[in-house]
Amino acid sequence: MRTLEPLYPRDDGDQIRRALLTLLRGTGLPVAFGGMVQPGGPPRMTITELAGTSTAALRGLAINAGAGLGGKALALGLPLRVDDYPEARSISHEYDGPVAAEGLRSVVAVPIVVRREVRAVLYGAVRQRLALGDRLVAAAVNAGRELERRLTDRDAARTALTTLRTAAPRPAGSAPDAVLDPGAAGPDWEEVRQAHAELRGLLRRIDDPELRDRLDAVADRLAGAVTRPEGATPAPASPLSPRETDVLACVALGCTNADVAEQLGLRPETVKSYLRAAMRKLGAHTRLEVVVAARRAALLP
Repeated sequence: MRTLEPLYPRDDGDQIRRALLTLLRGTGLPVAFGGMVQPGGPPRMTITELAGTSTAALRGLAINAGAGLGGKALALGLPLRVDDYPEARSISHEYDGPVAAEGLRSVVAVPIVVRREVRAVLYGAVRQRLALGDRLVAAAVNAGRELERRLTDRDAARTALTTLRTAAPRPAGSAPDAVLDPGAAGPDWEEVRQAHAELRGLLRRIDDPELRDRLDAVADRLAGAVTRPEGATPAPASPLSPRETDVLACVALGCTNADVAEQLGLRPETVKSYLRAAMRKLGAHTRLEVVVAARRAALLP
């Protein structure tokens, strides 16, 4: 199986830019900026994305945990605001120069927390002294929550793809694109199947069309790679709908209908309907038979 790393972007800057636009629309503030927290070492974030600014004074500014408004939000993991940044006594003032250069006065900072770890900080600001009310702060927090959800989904997809790269090592001396026998790979292929099911579930939540198409292609390639080497005659088009495949991927892991419903955000009755449709299309009568038929048809790993 070829490397999957290029299929998934590592730069989350596009997500920060999108979140800033959401924050501007939701709050009505004229200025927004933010950036990701640098992994490893002491907590620090760098402002990389700007929206509505008139200078480049904030771009590239490294914010240490505890320093300034954003650094305090980073350290506490809580949204914070100041109505008059230059005069605020609740924060330190290491960054007064860049803030003054941009002419900002009232600022809100929202930390983006994913699995109890602050991954980014978003700011919204205005160039006059203004009391930032609870409703405005709540709108900024909502923009942050949307970003948290997208980063969580991206993390899950990265984890799944990492599993696909590492769970099933090639036999010694085999070609780089050699295909493993899933029956011989034992527990390793169960990890691959788990990753495949997670990918299928993620596909319905990710709203980036390009990324969704890439992950869909990876999931399809994985399903076919178990029984068909790359370069071989392509498999016929799947008779299953995407949702039927999603349901089967979970059923193949031993999930109950209730488990599948929770994983995919469906009702149990809807899961049962998709499962029956898949059985009918594949000529199966039981859950085991439909999973076996799907694997033989290279629809599942």
